[in-house]
Amino acid sequence: MTTDEHPAIDGRRFRNVLGQFCTGITVITTLDADAAPLGFACQSFAALSLQPPRVLFCPAKTSRSWSAIEQSGRFGVNVLAEEQRELCARFGSREPDKFAETAWHTSELELPLLDDALAAIECAVDSVVDGGDHYIVIGRVLALSESTASGRPLLFYRGQYTAIEPDKTVPAPWRHDLDHFLTSTTLDTWL
Repeated sequence: MTTDEHPAIDGRRFRNVLGQFCTGITVITTLDADAAPLGFACQSFAALSLQPPRVLFCPAKTSRSWSAIEQSGRFGVNVLAEEQRELCARFGSREPDKFAETAWHTSELELPLLDDALAAIECAVDSVVDGGDHYIVIGRVLALSESTASGRPLLFYRGQYTAIEPDKTVPAPWRHDLDHFLTSTTLDTWL
């Protein structure tokens, strides 16, 4: 038992059990104070709210990229395609210049975005919550874009990259209870 009356959880077992949950992979990007692009691979990303439009991601407290995001107050979320495994590995490494051999551009909102990402979400930091050895960063969505090419997302499952098998996908039922959010409110209302 730990001091707070809850059993201690082994870190390796925690990772193995949570590895049963398949996640998409994103690269979170920003510009530092010298206008140099920074970014890191991030599985801990999720949509949070439709009204107002919010997303969240969870950077390590020691992240150099997080420090730059905190300073700038803005970030880009790049949803990776299954062909971008090498790019994901680069952005998941401690390599100092991850953008050196990466195709990217600066958006109208002056955020670095990856050229071949399936989608990009540009955000302003709305709030930050302590999450143990990570922060929980809530972002207000400022702009959205998606690739014109069809592609499948890069996924992470049981410590390995994986992808969707197209012939085994089934559409989820549409949630009609959300229609009023999507038709009566536009994203511009919240910007």
